[in-house]
Amino acid sequence: MSGIFITMEGPDGSGKSTQIELLKDYLSEKGYDIIVTREPGGTQISEKIRQIILDKENEKMSDMTELMLYVAARAQLVDEVIKPALDKNQVVISDRFVDSSAVYQGIARGLGTKLVYEMNQYAISRMPDITFLLDLDAKEGIKRKKHQAALDRLELEKLSFHEKVVEGYRSLAQEQDRIVLIDATLPKETIFERIISVLQERKIMK
Repeated sequence: MSGIFITMEGPDGSGKSTQIELLKDYLSEKGYDIIVTREPGGTQISEKIRQIILDKENEKMSDMTELMLYVAARAQLVDEVIKPALDKNQVVISDRFVDSSAVYQGIARGLGTKLVYEMNQYAISRMPDITFLLDLDAKEGIKRKKHQAALDRLELEKLSFHEKVVEGYRSLAQEQDRIVLIDATLPKETIFERIISVLQERKIMK
């Protein structure tokens, strides 16, 4: 595989969708062939799995079931969308990827990041070239989401869960150079300028 693989991570309400749209438009104007996808989802099968994961009625879902559903959705997305696109030298931008599972299921659910990454070895064929983490306080994130739409099963979790998610992301960013942390409270234009600057500095893109 060649191509370029970029992921956008962050707690709920951090503004990932906005930055992905800005980046897609910017790179398209530069002549790059762009594929934008999301997790869980991005394929017909993965979207059906997404519905199960996020359904508010599925209160009895175990933590391990949740993790395995994410891995299954990811395996399908990689096989059907991400790998073929990278093989064609395209740029893939994904709203969340394996780091989300490491944080939500590995840290916030307490299953352990080691287990999460090990299980995902069977689902993914390549890690992202770079991951942008939009860092936002848990309270502010949920406040933003409530203004946008009805909350799903994970968004309805207690504040303590979302605080673990935020701290989990921050710890991953300290451990992995691939993950670039950006303050999500900054103006969207400033955040975008930082994203482009990092892509150029690391020679991922011109």
